[in-house]
Amino acid sequence: MKPVFSVIVPIYNEIEVLPVLVERLTAVMDRTGKPWEAVLIDDGSKDGSSEMMREISAADNRYRSLFFARNFGHQIAVTAGMDYALGDAVIVIDADLQDPPETILELIAKWEEGYEVVYAVRSEREGETWFKKTSAALFYRLIYKITDVDIPLDTGDFRLLDRKVVDVMGRMREKHRFLRGMSSWIGFKQTGVSYHRAKRYAGTSKYPFKKMIRLAWNAITGFSYVPLQLATFLGFIVAALAILLIPIVVVLRIRGTELIGQATTLISTLFLGGVQLICLGIIGEYLGRIYDEVKARPLYVIREASGSKYDENGVLPTPKE
Repeated sequence: MKPVFSVIVPIYNEIEVLPVLVERLTAVMDRTGKPWEAVLIDDGSKDGSSEMMREISAADNRYRSLFFARNFGHQIAVTAGMDYALGDAVIVIDADLQDPPETILELIAKWEEGYEVVYAVRSEREGETWFKKTSAALFYRLIYKITDVDIPLDTGDFRLLDRKVVDVMGRMREKHRFLRGMSSWIGFKQTGVSYHRAKRYAGTSKYPFKKMIRLAWNAITGFSYVPLQLATFLGFIVAALAILLIPIVVVLRIRGTELIGQATTLISTLFLGGVQLICLGIIGEYLGRIYDEVKARPLYVIREASGSKYDENGVLPTPKE
């Protein structure tokens, strides 16, 4: 029977959380009274999560498992789940139980009211450091200010997407992905549901500061030209300073004032060189992303698949277009 709901769960080294996740997720989804499935995506785990996922799929045929050939990253793992999800509504949730599965019922209730994108808004963030909360708040507000789409504040990838939205996102094959921005860019009828974000059930965060910076940069370069405009702005500022300094130097020369000192020349040269390198670096980032797109490599590589939706040889079907 075709599932009404598909739950996508990207997994990377979550062996301590998986048994509790499956127990809570199964209890919640059974309460819907509708056919459902869960697509688990192993993003190159090394702690035994893969073996446990095989056991879960063997014990309950509603759980399907995909295994990447290597670590491709969280956003790509979610994309793979969306490619192979069969439900009329697709729910994305992390495995660490910071996003409580029980909130899924609230997302579904909004979907049944007619909303096509229902995102979960973090009203509280339990168990996170001051630095994490502050940097996250700054990140969301920065993205909101400078991007070209209206991305809701304090939202992550925990959301429900209607099949129409999933199909459109499936045709967007950009390499440097920021899924919450992509789902906002698409449009459709959207609303939010507030929830209390719990602390991680076990293990450590798979999104350290370095990865957060990379995600933020993908969001900025994927949905905004502000960095390129900033490079132009810096160029105008430097040019304006030079124009203002020209008459000053002329007057000093006429008065016979001797302009001496290597330090001033050196500082000016370093300043101009720094501005040029920053501008070249920004342009290079955009060019690098164009290069990645032109290569047209697949977003991910599946090493293995298990679950009732695959044939006896474990062959993965071609994803829906």
